Amino acid sequence: MTDILSTPEFAEWLTGLDPKSRAQVDDRLDRIRECDHFGDAKYLGGDLFELRWRRGRRVYYAITEEAVGNAVLILLGGDKNGQKRDIAHARRILQREAP
Repeated sequence: MTDILSTPEFAEWLTGLDPKSRAQVDDRLDRIRECDHFGDAKYLGGDLFELRWRRGRRVYYAITEEAVGNAVLILLGGDKNGQKRDIAHARRILQREAP
């Protein structure tokens, strides 16, 4: 079982999604939590990764070390249209959250 942590920026983005999209993101995070199955994911360099969906949705995350093992820190969500801006923002959040 993997711990999932999230930032306020991610929570705000998730709240703004329609119910169907929110359920899709929640289901994906549940698969990570329960089975360590990330699905379509890509390494972006510098400890940053993204979860990808066919219609362009993106969720940016990092793997962090916790006292009892690794955890997934969900940083930010977005879509393909704002990807460059979202990646830059996710990197700033990661710098802020890094110990």
